[in-house]
Amino acid sequence: MTASMQSSVGNPGAEKRGMNLTLRIWRQQGPTAKGKMVTYKITDISPDMSFLEMLDVLNEQLILQGDDPVAFDHDCREGICGMCGVMINGQAHGPQQTTTCQLHMRSFKDGDSIDIEPWRASPFPVIKDLAVDRRAFDRIIQAGGYISVPTGTAPDAHATPVPKADSDAAFDAATCIGCGACVAACPNASSMLFTAAKVTHLGLMPQGQPERNDRVVNMIAQQDREGFGGCTNIGECSAACPKGISMETISRLNHDLLGALRAGARPKS
Repeated sequence: MTASMQSSVGNPGAEKRGMNLTLRIWRQQGPTAKGKMVTYKITDISPDMSFLEMLDVLNEQLILQGDDPVAFDHDCREGICGMCGVMINGQAHGPQQTTTCQLHMRSFKDGDSIDIEPWRASPFPVIKDLAVDRRAFDRIIQAGGYISVPTGTAPDAHATPVPKADSDAAFDAATCIGCGACVAACPNASSMLFTAAKVTHLGLMPQGQPERNDRVVNMIAQQDREGFGGCTNIGECSAACPKGISMETISRLNHDLLGALRAGARPKS
């Protein structure tokens, strides 16, 4: 039995010592304000805390000191909604391929310095501190990421057979939560993985066929209007995606786009 094990057995009430960390956080009062990195010291952080819980502890300290708390995006904190998202030491969502809310402090060491910044992309303007405006994604969806099913005439979900390979691929693409990590990780700030996931999961299903051509050309056109960069197949998007969406979805989008243009589909002006 090791000394540490003996100590634990001999003193079952003893708790693990928390971590002391240095945080360098981007602070920016508003979209037009000049931002800067500000350093904070934080102590006794449990390794079992999530990254957002650690930011909560920091904000409690700042409020008690009369300072402005750090603004950051969050909602469900279950890795589902896609709201949370920051660059942690230059990596989207941090060192693990997961959402920021599901990243735990045991991924870091006592004494570490951690740089925390917002997504960096012109279509994602900073609202305040670490919170960015991701409504560009909403506008891409509005351009064509839907199906039209007249009320009262939709068939039962199981009435149309779907090949398993297609249903599996559609489900994999549909797991996209729109967090924006693909854009933040891409050196071109491209949103192709996001757009491809939203285009292809509908294009693979029978319900998505009537608007298939219009969908792809309109969503790509809106993506370009928003100012996202072009895809050069670097692959950082898929590597950073917390749902592990494959770059194969981009290939499917390109296939659909070429087919739609050959068929004469053109984006709405």
